[in-house]
Amino acid sequence: MRASIRTRVACVALALSIAAGGVQGAPRPPVWQVYALRYATVPAFPVRYLVAGADTTRKTDIAMTFWLLRAPGRRVLVDAGFYRQKFLDDWKPAHFVRPSEALARFGIPPDSVTDIVVSHVHWDHLDGADLFPNATIWIQRAEYEHHVGDDGLPRAAAIDTVDAAMLADFRRAGRVRLVEGDAQEILPGVIAYIGGKHTFESQYVGVQTAKGTVVVASDNCYLYENLEKHAAIAQTLDAASNLRAQERMKKLAASPRLIVPGHDPAVFARFHGPTADVVKVE
Repeated sequence: MRASIRTRVACVALALSIAAGGVQGAPRPPVWQVYALRYATVPAFPVRYLVAGADTTRKTDIAMTFWLLRAPGRRVLVDAGFYRQKFLDDWKPAHFVRPSEALARFGIPPDSVTDIVVSHVHWDHLDGADLFPNATIWIQRAEYEHHVGDDGLPRAAAIDTVDAAMLADFRRAGRVRLVEGDAQEILPGVIAYIGGKHTFESQYVGVQTAKGTVVVASDNCYLYENLEKHAAIAQTLDAASNLRAQERMKKLAASPRLIVPGHDPAVFARFHGPTADVVKVE
């Protein structure tokens, strides 16, 4: 009789363990918080360079944005913005602060960033990576190898010379992790997906939050307008692949509102946070 009771108690304990997160050795992935941080604005930007087929007279102020993913023990950025003077001189952004300073103002020291997921090699998403000295860099292998030579020189025009050298230096220092293709869980609860040919092999991420999956699209979707009008981004090597990526984002995200485009200032109106330039998505 006593043995039977002990058996029943053990079965109940096992069931409770499974319900609470599985048997030993199979912990649940962390639940992340996702923030968008605006560090500059480029005023009066032609919409035709963002949305394929847009009226050539339309302009909008675009938000220069990167994203923070926060979970216990991890401070992860999706993209790193830019800061070098030549880009400031060329683009003349308004209200510019270095991405590292924007993060520090939010209470996150730049040297506490553990990882940076680089969506693609364009200067406004990669250039600031060296502002975060302890971060591991995650980039698609095909994107890296297409753009960066072993000598640190650019192999293609999409990447700036300084940024190519920086990535090569990071790799020599063991700080680059090359993502091996589509739907790769690079960190627990953070999955990298191949994007829509904005560059040779751009990527975006799905992030597990308390409300389900948030999709940080970066430049695989510039504006909400791309999603709402089913319009490809204007700057792509293959419009059809971009539209396929957008449709996939809609299936991956827990709701349409949790797809976060790369440069839409409306992100900072649709979501709320501690300041006008830092909002919590989930």
